[in-house]
Amino acid sequence: MRRRLAALAVLPLFFSLAMGGSGAQAAPSDPVGDLIMSVVTGALPSGPGWNLKATLYHAGAKGVGALDALGCKVVAMRTVAVDKNLIPRHSVLFIKETVGLKMPDGSVHDGYWYASDAGSAIKGKRIDLYTGATAASMAATKGLNLSSLTAIKVGEFQGCPPG
Repeated sequence: MRRRLAALAVLPLFFSLAMGGSGAQAAPSDPVGDLIMSVVTGALPSGPGWNLKATLYHAGAKGVGALDALGCKVVAMRTVAVDKNLIPRHSVLFIKETVGLKMPDGSVHDGYWYASDAGSAIKGKRIDLYTGATAASMAATKGLNLSSLTAIKVGEFQGCPPG
């Protein structure tokens, strides 16, 4: 199986050389492809990383509005509040511990979160994960060890996070 995957990984270089290219071109950024390769190889996506303590919040919580700090709609199981002095807003974060969590639509979480919110208690190595509309939305994170999460910056987004 690994031989087949290795052969597939070489195909783009082969086609580039066959079409007259030098093969020395920089590969375009592909976060999904990087995630797939990280699963195959056992490596994590690369980028700046942090060990963080997390809390959870939902729309029914006191003082929580429908918009994040960027003025965008908060997205369940995607929006994360960060300390902008540590993690820049507009960062795409990969939080490996959240891979496999159940999403509101029934699908499985891929580990990607969008740093678009802030909070008065979010200082330093602390993040706040938005789970959804009600306290019941927090059930999906039941098995998470919130005292130690690993977040890696894997990219940036423009405008509002996808939802």
